[in-house]
Amino acid sequence: MADQTATPVMTAAKPAEASEVTLAHIMSEHDTNLYGTIHGGVVMKLIDDAAGAAAARHAEGPAVTAAVDGMSFLAPVRAGDLLTAHAELERAGRTSMTVRVSVTAQRWNAAAGPVTEVATARLTFVAVDADSRPRPVPALLPAEPAATA
Repeated sequence: MADQTATPVMTAAKPAEASEVTLAHIMSEHDTNLYGTIHGGVVMKLIDDAAGAAAARHAEGPAVTAAVDGMSFLAPVRAGDLLTAHAELERAGRTSMTVRVSVTAQRWNAAAGPVTEVATARLTFVAVDADSRPRPVPALLPAEPAATA
């Protein structure tokens, strides 16, 4: 008798732009630490949320955080700042994906800017099936070369 196990259908390769995610959140006094700046864990959660959404978009289903490959805090964030996390796929393997996240803050007391880069991160996610087992993800298309004027 032939094996009746369903074979996952692989989706065609995708460009990184197809899975990009940008999340924004206004920081409040409830997010501050003892120094009066936003607690690093609050920034880390926004990073993980944005990266997880980008990984799930690319995988077309659930993806879980496997590793935080690196995270750097570059500038303090304050209550009232509009914090924006932009996540995009950097690599797709067989079942895992590397997502790069850039976090910026727009200061509450500046009319329209300046926008300050406050953190960067790189995380690895694994796509999982309904039984929490790793499953294949689409390949990542190479980036298009920038057009020159």
